[in-house]
Amino acid sequence: MSDEKRQAASTGPLPHRARKPLPDHPVRVALLDLLAEAGTVTSTEAAARLGHSSGLCSFHLRQLAAHGLIEEAPHKGGRVRPWRLRWEPSGEPGREEEAPEEFHALARGLEDESYRHWLSHRDRAPAEWRQDESFSTVVHLTPAETAELAAAVRRLLAGYRDRDRDPGARPADAVAVAAVTRLFPLLPDNPVQA
Repeated sequence: MSDEKRQAASTGPLPHRARKPLPDHPVRVALLDLLAEAGTVTSTEAAARLGHSSGLCSFHLRQLAAHGLIEEAPHKGGRVRPWRLRWEPSGEPGREEEAPEEFHALARGLEDESYRHWLSHRDRAPAEWRQDESFSTVVHLTPAETAELAAAVRRLLAGYRDRDRDPGARPADAVAVAAVTRLFPLLPDNPVQA
């Protein structure tokens, strides 16, 4: 095997069955969310949006690619390397739409792992950040009210999105904070078939 082929084989995405679980890391979660929102992003663009160094973003983008979650997007060459989410077609007719659901399941898992990591390490955070601001509640809503509530939460968070694009707009003591909202019906154990 030539050096070029060996290098391509070692840096390409792992086959679906051979993939290792991706270690939890808040930068990777943020990068996946950013790619889901923006479509494509370079390490420099990611650094500007997330407030990390380009080198750190580049490293984590390569790790996501090594785990088969993202891939290089087509580009004109040069040093600029745009990345995009990698969807694997299932090979079954009519099942191509499942790839985004697989991504959402992965993102939810990474969110859960990030939260567990925070809980187990928050004693290392500065005192002003140690309080856990998480909460949950059960409310009784219609489908329309659920959609309205989700839209209201998105509007509330949108007021802070300019800080992603413009690090200069962030207050000096601002850090990346995960905002996770999940609205779903609580189904009975034995649902009635309609």
